Amino acid sequence: MNEALRRALARSRLTDADVAAHLGVDPKTVRRWLSGQKPHPRHRWGVADLVDVPERELWPDAQRPEVHPEAGNGVRRIYPHRWAVPHETWRAFFESAEQEIGILVYAGLFLADDPGILRLFEAKARAGVSIRLLLGDPESPHAHQRGVEEGIGDAMPAKIRNALVLYRPLLELEGVELRLHGTVLYNSIYRADEQLLINQHIYGAPASATPVLHLDAQENHNMASTYLQGFEFIWSSTTIHEP
Repeated sequence: MNEALRRALARSRLTDADVAAHLGVDPKTVRRWLSGQKPHPRHRWGVADLVDVPERELWPDAQRPEVHPEAGNGVRRIYPHRWAVPHETWRAFFESAEQEIGILVYAGLFLADDPGILRLFEAKARAGVSIRLLLGDPESPHAHQRGVEEGIGDAMPAKIRNALVLYRPLLELEGVELRLHGTVLYNSIYRADEQLLINQHIYGAPASATPVLHLDAQENHNMASTYLQGFEFIWSSTTIHEP
């Protein structure tokens, strides 16, 4: 019996039929997973993203790929999947910011749903760090299409709306601004001053299952500036979100 999976579905208020519909499998297949059968990696990633729980927590015995240590040329580290980025790394990454934190995603619910990260953002804002949040417009056809591509259907707009609610208290702080975009994202961008975490987007795979590059803009400004320019272009083409 996979109790971790059962608890995750209960917290997300999802039934085996809901999961089956999102992943395009038979409900009996989902019930076999609940009974202890390990899904194919693609389905593990899909379930993990659907319930917003790291794959390793749902299937601890699943082999975890090694992280590429030092790639050089401004690429400080390569993670094979977003879920392979340790929670401590995310916290240390944003903790290092002294001037600016920037986030460009569709939903990024794994951050908005983390009370520790939200407290960190609050502390940084009170310390004078500028925080810019760019989330997908839940009414945008591109947000819906991304959900289809990830195999979660209409869940993407719902995840965005959830993130908006969770970020709402931060918007009362000076220096925190949130905007909605309606663009097609080829990657998600996370910025802490001159450090970038770039989460690649791949058709048919949830963002949690795709590679993440850790770039140092000071070591390779040309590479990093390409992503930063994209962030700024999208930021300048959007309007302020009024909670």
